[in-house]
Amino acid sequence: MPLETDYLVMGAGAIGMAFVDTLLTDTDAQIVIVDRHHRPGGHWNEAYPFVRLHQPAAQYGVNSRELCHGTKDTVGLNAGMYGLSSGAELIAYFDQLMQQRFLPSGRVRYLPMSQLVGSDEVESLVTGARQRVTARRKVVDCTHSRMQVPATTPPRYAVAQGVHCVPVNELARLARPQAGYLIVGAGKTGMDACIFLLAQGVDPDHIRWVMPRDSWVLDRANLQSGDGFFMNTWGNLTRQLETLVAAESVPDLMLRLEAAGEWMRIDPSVLPSAFHGAILSAAELAQLRRIHGVVRLGRVKSIDASEVHLEQGSIPLPHGTLVVDCSAAGIPSVAAVPVWAGQRITPQWLRSFGTVFSAALIAHVEATFDDDDQKNAMCTPIVPPSHAADWLRMLAVSMKNQQLWSKHPQLQQWLAEARLNSMFHSAARIHPDEGEKIALMQRYRQNIKPAAAKLSELIATLR
Repeated sequence: MPLETDYLVMGAGAIGMAFVDTLLTDTDAQIVIVDRHHRPGGHWNEAYPFVRLHQPAAQYGVNSRELCHGTKDTVGLNAGMYGLSSGAELIAYFDQLMQQRFLPSGRVRYLPMSQLVGSDEVESLVTGARQRVTARRKVVDCTHSRMQVPATTPPRYAVAQGVHCVPVNELARLARPQAGYLIVGAGKTGMDACIFLLAQGVDPDHIRWVMPRDSWVLDRANLQSGDGFFMNTWGNLTRQLETLVAAESVPDLMLRLEAAGEWMRIDPSVLPSAFHGAILSAAELAQLRRIHGVVRLGRVKSIDASEVHLEQGSIPLPHGTLVVDCSAAGIPSVAAVPVWAGQRITPQWLRSFGTVFSAALIAHVEATFDDDDQKNAMCTPIVPPSHAADWLRMLAVSMKNQQLWSKHPQLQQWLAEARLNSMFHSAARIHPDEGEKIALMQRYRQNIKPAAAKLSELIATLR
C-alpha cells in the first residue's frame, strides 16, 4: 500500500538524524526515513575502526541527547580536553536514538537498506520491492554533501596487479609487520593513519606520506565548550576578528592567524594552500612532524610494482611496502543550492563546519517560519572549503547568517537553549564580577563591524 507522511527524509546519517530529532521536538509531523545502510549513522558505518571525531563530542550528535556527558580525556593526545567519540560510540548513539526516541514516538517510519527512486518510490536494496511514498509537506535531501570515505570510494589512480594497496580501514586488521607504509592522502584521514601507525610503534622513517597539498589545520584547544574554556573559546573568536581587522592581504591574514595560534601547519617551512577544517591537538601535530618522508610531487597517477608515479615525478616503491589509500575527498566542495526549493529541503552548513547544528537549526526554522523566501534569506548555505582562502568566504556567510538570526527573538531563544550551540552558551553566564571575561566580550563586540568590512575587502581581492 502507498505510504503517506508529512516529511520524507533521505538519509539516516548525522544530518538526517539531527534534522528529524528537532522536527520531532518542534512539530507533530509524521516522518519517513529512507537510508541505504542497515542501521543509522551514515558514513560512520564505513569509517575506519580507529576513527574519532575531530571536535569535542559535546558539539556533535542531535539536540535532544547528550553524546559524551561532558567528560574530558585525562590521557593520550587529547588529554585535558573534552572527549572525542569513537566511530563505534557514534554508531551506538545513533542506533539508540532510533530505537529509544524516533521509533517509540509513533511518528517515524524507518526504511533501512532502501533508496528513493524518482520522486515518490522507495525501493528495497534487498528484495527490489517498491512502495510509493507521498510527502504531504516536504522531501528532505540529507545526501547533498556527497560524503566520501576510502572504504566505499576506490582510488582515482591505477594500481598494478601485485601491489598491496588497501583502504585505511585495513590498518586495524594487520596480522604481520610490513616492510614500510605509503600513506596516500593528506587530509584528516591521512593524518589519522599516520598517527595510528606511530601509536603502534612504527618507526617514522618507515612511513612515506604523499601530500599533494599542505593544509592549514585548526587547534582543538580553541574549540572547547563550557565555562572552564571560556578564555580559550572566546579568545579564539576575538583573535579571529582582530586578525582580520589588522590583515593587509589574504596571505598576510593567513600568517597572522598562525601567529595568533588560530591556524597550525605540519611543516613550518611549507606554506599551505589547502584548508579542509581538520582539527588537531598540539600533541597530534607534534607526532605528525616526526614523519620526514613527505612526498610533495602532486597527486598519485598510478602505482606499479616498483614505482609510484605522481603528477610531478616518480618515487621508488620498495618491495613489501603497504600502500594505504586515504585519498577519498571526505566532504567535497559541492556547490550550494537553496535550502528550501519548492517541495524539497536540502540541509547544508549555515555555520562553518556546523554540520549537525545546521541541520537542527534548519528543522527548527522549517517548523516555526512559514515563508520559504524568508527561510532562505536567513539560512544562506556554506560550501565546504578546499582552498585556504575559502575560510574567508565561510566566515562571511556565517557572520551574515548570525546577524540575521539576531533579529528574531524566538530564534535567539532556540539558539540560547540548543545543546548543539553549547560552545556559545558560556557568554550568557558571565557574572558581573568576572572582569576579564567582560573585557574579552567587549573586545569581541567592538571588532565585529570592522572585521566584517575588512572581510568584504579581502574577499573582493580574490575575485
